Amino acid sequence: MKIVDIGSNLGNKAFRADLGAVLERALEAGVAAIVATGISVPGSRHAWEIAEARRARAPKIFSTAGIHPHHASTFGADAVVALRELCARPEVVAVGECGLDFDRNFSPRADQLRCFEAQLELAAELEKPVFLHERAAHVEFTKILERHRPKLARAVVHCFTGEAEALARYLDLDLHIGITGWICDERRGTHLVDLVRRIPADRLMIETDAPYILPRDMRPKPESHRNEPMYLPHVLKTVARARGESEGALARSSTETAKAFFAVDV
Repeated sequence: MKIVDIGSNLGNKAFRADLGAVLERALEAGVAAIVATGISVPGSRHAWEIAEARRARAPKIFSTAGIHPHHASTFGADAVVALRELCARPEVVAVGECGLDFDRNFSPRADQLRCFEAQLELAAELEKPVFLHERAAHVEFTKILERHRPKLARAVVHCFTGEAEALARYLDLDLHIGITGWICDERRGTHLVDLVRRIPADRLMIETDAPYILPRDMRPKPESHRNEPMYLPHVLKTVARARGESEGALARSSTETAKAFFAVDV
């Protein structure tokens, strides 16, 4: 059984000391490929460097290139140039992580909106998939996507944690959905147990968002409390149980969906 982690922050400082060991543990757990998330221009370059350095080794590493809404205030014309150059690399398989985050507002909303639209335009120009982020911004996020969606190749709402109305709208827009260990959180994620049943198999993918979102129900918990791609099978098991299907069936469908979405061979 092989699975794909469509979103892991491999360039995060939490993995600085032992990334090689982290990737080996992921491979042993059945993770055949990982998409390393880019969240800024330097972060996207680092994610690509990780992917490029491991080109001939398993698990396969791909990356995204984009600017997270938290970093939108750093966005400018030079950033577009840098992202376009990164997207020309064969290991870079999507534009993003991009979107809106009105929950924390680490960057002003005007900057977030400008940065988001520019990246959607870049993705449309390059015919690249888009790796999306949305928190507490569903209305504005959806309005922007409604305008751009006809020009976009494919788009995934990564780490979906929203409610039924948001899911229905995203599916109406023909978006893919990424599910993380948030579904394992009995305080905040129980609503996802029902919602994941509504996601068509060919639009459902799984991810860890490591080092964040360690599945809360994991026993025993790692002493570091750091999430890793090796824990993706725990997410798979929880999602499969919620959907009433076997882990093998979900592994196959989510892997095939990820391969088609990112246009990669795993």
